[in-house]
Amino acid sequence: MQSQLSRSTNRSKMMPEFTGNWHQHKEKPRILVKCGGFSSQLARNVNEKVDGDPLWGSRFDATQPDAVIQTHLDFLRKGADIILTNTYQSSVEGFMKHLGKTREESIALIAKSVELARQARTKYLSEVAANNGDIGPDMPWILASIGPYGAHLHDGSEYTGSYANLVNFSQLQAWHKPRIDTCLSAGIDGLAVETLPCQLEALAVTDLLLTCYCTPRFWVSFQCKDSSSLAHGESFAEAALAVWNMVVKHKAQSRLLGIGVNCVNPNYVTPLLKSLLAKLPHGVTVPLVVYSNRGEIYDSDRGEWTGNGLNVASFVPEWLRLGARIIGGCCRVYPDDIYEIRQTIEDIAQQPQSPIQTSLVM
Repeated sequence: MQSQLSRSTNRSKMMPEFTGNWHQHKEKPRILVKCGGFSSQLARNVNEKVDGDPLWGSRFDATQPDAVIQTHLDFLRKGADIILTNTYQSSVEGFMKHLGKTREESIALIAKSVELARQARTKYLSEVAANNGDIGPDMPWILASIGPYGAHLHDGSEYTGSYANLVNFSQLQAWHKPRIDTCLSAGIDGLAVETLPCQLEALAVTDLLLTCYCTPRFWVSFQCKDSSSLAHGESFAEAALAVWNMVVKHKAQSRLLGIGVNCVNPNYVTPLLKSLLAKLPHGVTVPLVVYSNRGEIYDSDRGEWTGNGLNVASFVPEWLRLGARIIGGCCRVYPDDIYEIRQTIEDIAQQPQSPIQTSLVM
């Protein structure tokens, strides 16, 4: 652990403020490394099956909190700048149905997920300090995982977006709000609105964040079925641009951490990002976030992943060239993969005339 921790301490003492246009800054853009697939790693730390559970990893906030803390630490110790709370599949309805909790207990369990991430960060920072590190209290970030409406249905619809035909804009906002309120009250650094399979939900949540909350930073990340389309079938480029235009309309670019994709085949990422970049007006730069899976396919009937995985780190150089500023992993991307992603980014940053940097001391 000594070498892993000391490598991590090369990161920033304090976080620079994110803005919607990276070229407004004279310094090279800062690249942040997100953790990998939380539930994939959690499955290595518990003695129960995670995939296929109606609550997925969220169940273990209640039943095995030490394993949740350990999973966060696994990624932090390998160099993650950002960890996500174990709330992707958390919902009041889900906890009431599958754990027998009351509404109040369900909300408390969502808050507990944030607290577990905070405990992991505190322990990690203590380890860094014990190894003479200089990472400051603003690092690493904890973002609340705000998974899609379809995740709590436990029918695989987060990979199809089929529920977009069954719920409307305001219903989606009403469903998302309790989890967002709870995570913000519990104390987080931002929101990771992720794995959204349809444009309707992306616009509903973005509008909610821009109209009901004044300060939280956030990113919006889509689930895509191929190299051009959302899982529900809409154009990724059009959906991403619609989110960007909504952010610009509200003059909230400084709050936007990124727009991008997650839990997609890494082979799809480059064409997806290129399709968005081609739609942008000349001179406009949108911060991009990418955290793919390994290219395997989740079989919802069998409750497991199938196919052969790819080396996600090998795609990182091209994602950086396209302007990705937050890069990590999703399902089946483990701590060792995150270490390789971080090492790849650092190696590129050390090259002469590199357009990026991995640390910024303020």
